[in-house]
Amino acid sequence: MKFTHTCIESLAVALPEEVLTSVEIETRLRPLYERLKLPEGRLELMTGIRERRVWPAGTRPSDASAAAGRAALAKSALKAEQVELFIHAAVCRDMMEPATAAFAHRKLGLPATAQIFDVSNACLGFLNSLTVAAGLIESGQIRCALIVAGENGGPLVGQTIRTLLEQPLDRHGIKPFFANLTIGSGAVAAVVCHRDLVKGRAHRLLGGVARAATAHSELCQGDTHGADSLAMQTDSEALLNAGLALARETWKDFCAETAWGGAGVDRFICHQVGSTHRRKLYEAIGLDLAKDFSTFETLGNTGSVALPATLALATEAGAVKNGDKVALLGIGSGLNSLMLALEW
Repeated sequence: MKFTHTCIESLAVALPEEVLTSVEIETRLRPLYERLKLPEGRLELMTGIRERRVWPAGTRPSDASAAAGRAALAKSALKAEQVELFIHAAVCRDMMEPATAAFAHRKLGLPATAQIFDVSNACLGFLNSLTVAAGLIESGQIRCALIVAGENGGPLVGQTIRTLLEQPLDRHGIKPFFANLTIGSGAVAAVVCHRDLVKGRAHRLLGGVARAATAHSELCQGDTHGADSLAMQTDSEALLNAGLALARETWKDFCAETAWGGAGVDRFICHQVGSTHRRKLYEAIGLDLAKDFSTFETLGNTGSVALPATLALATEAGAVKNGDKVALLGIGSGLNSLMLALEW
């Protein structure tokens, strides 16, 4: 993929106020820890995640997406009526039908002329949506898009804690549920447009590559669990190993497509899973960990929100500056990998 005219005109996050620490989760799981003689502090020690955010009860993904969308539009020089494409790109949805984009579209007051739909691809939904919008912009079909994602991980964490406390699981039996405890909540949005519409610095989306390794599609599976809960089971070790192999192949393609190498990249933003995953990813590809910017320590894994929200927070912190070459290293269950090149 190569893009010439596509820019990220504004980028913003919306985060819940409530914080749920790893210590608090382990306190709730104390009966399990005592029964299995598990050491306290293992959740943070193994993942590097100190805390994550939780939306108030009753928050819908469209509420979170709309909050981020309003924040992105407030930062933008463009108006809501200029949006011609609107995508909700999160794992979480309000319901099966209609598209969650319909609810968020109404809450944002976007024009009736905007094409709206959901894009769902585990943790890659937002990055996939960037390429969809870029394709339509490059072909002249549209000039401005708004992409949003709102993830609500609270129900999954809550259901996982109940499952671990209620079922007679041994140490081996709890492993498929461990990754659930790393999940956090948040929202992100981006105004993506033709560079002719940009006033000031143009943050250009240059292109990228995608790869799939669907032989591993059963390693992480999530679904609804009753009316208000979610369930997910993950073979974390197998998923990590398969993901690293996929990332190596995708990075080779990325370097060939963009003519970038690791030394020429100013900042890497990868999907936020945890400290072990980050370290092994950079070792596997041979990249400089000092060029990474992470948020998993305080946000956990926020699904499709994780990578773009980290990019937004990196720009706010001054870790990504105008003119920087930024590589977005996306990976999600399925398995799928998408790596994109930005000239910020």
